[in-house]
Amino acid sequence: MTTDNAYKVKWGILSTGWIAHQFVTDLAHASNGVAYAVGSRTQESADEFAKNHGVPVAYATYEELVSDPEVDAVYIGTPHPFHKDNVLLALRAGKAVLCEKPFTVNSGELEEIVAYAREHKLFLMEAMWARCIPAIIKIKEWLAAGRIGDVRLIKADLGFRSEWNPEGRLLNPKLGGGALLDVGIYPISFASMIFGANPESISSTVHIGETGVDEHFSLLLSYGGGKTASLNGGIRLNLQEDAQIYGTEGRIVLPENVVNPRSAVLYVGDKIVETFEDDRLSIGYAFEAEEVGRCLQAGLTESSAITLDESLAIMKLLDQIRASWGLTYPGE
Repeated sequence: MTTDNAYKVKWGILSTGWIAHQFVTDLAHASNGVAYAVGSRTQESADEFAKNHGVPVAYATYEELVSDPEVDAVYIGTPHPFHKDNVLLALRAGKAVLCEKPFTVNSGELEEIVAYAREHKLFLMEAMWARCIPAIIKIKEWLAAGRIGDVRLIKADLGFRSEWNPEGRLLNPKLGGGALLDVGIYPISFASMIFGANPESISSTVHIGETGVDEHFSLLLSYGGGKTASLNGGIRLNLQEDAQIYGTEGRIVLPENVVNPRSAVLYVGDKIVETFEDDRLSIGYAFEAEEVGRCLQAGLTESSAITLDESLAIMKLLDQIRASWGLTYPGE
């Protein structure tokens, strides 16, 4: 891959769903990438997506998309039960891959695709876009500098009340529905970023709804040494979505959420000593696209923003939590 600063990654978009629309819309703000092609399951859907977003090439199949030699990297925005097959399709075509969260339905699937990517020295990354958001990067800087002392407690919630649609992605077990894999992965990843992905103990409660998926949950993760994360998620329950990190000398507050915050506030004692404000125009997906471009130009096969080992550890944690609930998906 060239290291020319003028080079732009040519993205192939595998999916024409809502999240793919968001990602491509935001690519306009990326300094090192451009939407080159889109693949769908029908030519009509691909053509409509390409027309709406000014994408030059539209394919009626995913196979045609990944076979295009002009495509440098493939963004996968399909529902997560299809991620394993979609990722392997792109990797086997020799493409770099950015795959929407959650990476897969379970850790067994993820181990398979990670092994393939590593064996063939191909770039692979989970699209945990929160890790690349400026406010999240700023709080990591504050924590690394010890601005709030030793971190002891994380509190983070994420939840909304979705419409009742048993056949839709959120409530359908066949589509990997439920709060844990949809919204829950964000606060869990947030805690992992700070405390690591391997808590010493896990306590939880869950409400399994009539379609058989988890509609809301509460988690208490203990990491030893007085470190605890209190996390909540829901897809049929509106939650206050702020997040707080408490240390021995102060705290950090994200007034909005852990997914795409535009501000962060640093307290020492009870006094605000610094506030970060993000005045960007982009939605926020452009940052993860730029991270992929940076990695590819540097010849890297994974990103330090969220390593494959961390994605694997988080997926194993999600497996543990679901197992304690007796929750499985068709085909597992």
